[in-house]
Amino acid sequence: MSSNASTVPPLYTPEQRRRRDATRWTLVQGLLAPFQFLVFAVSLALVLRYLATGEGYAWATASVVFKTVVLYTIMVTGCIWEKVVFDVWLFAPVFFWEDVFSMLVLALHTGYLVALWQGTLAPAGLMLLALAAYAAYVINALQFVLKLRAARLQAQAEDRSRAPVTGAGDVATVEGAR
Repeated sequence: MSSNASTVPPLYTPEQRRRRDATRWTLVQGLLAPFQFLVFAVSLALVLRYLATGEGYAWATASVVFKTVVLYTIMVTGCIWEKVVFDVWLFAPVFFWEDVFSMLVLALHTGYLVALWQGTLAPAGLMLLALAAYAAYVINALQFVLKLRAARLQAQAEDRSRAPVTGAGDVATVEGAR
């Protein structure tokens, strides 16, 4: 075990890991996250097409609104997941910074909806606001992907530490089998 591994607190306690693995909300998040990314990718293409050509404003607008609805859905279900796993609705210590940045993502997407409904921005301005929201979303998604990777690495390390240790006799047996 590296010295760094001993100084990094575990992402989940054994009880939190048990709750995470037992709740259906983990599956819901696991399905919604790639779906949201797909919606984002299509919407991004539509927004960029509008900005480049001036065509397709209605499709681009509808896609940003739909992306925002999907974002709200994943945020609500994510809060439920956090409550089940960590017994807090939001800002569990292990996900604190991801949740903080999620608030920025929500604010930018909500700002888009408000500006759209109030007519306070021209179409190009709305699309630029959507791009800002999408940039924040990409950063936030990367935060969560890195956290998921860290959780997997932690689980693998714990599995290795629980594996039985083989003695030198096992090596000789393997050597003799060649």
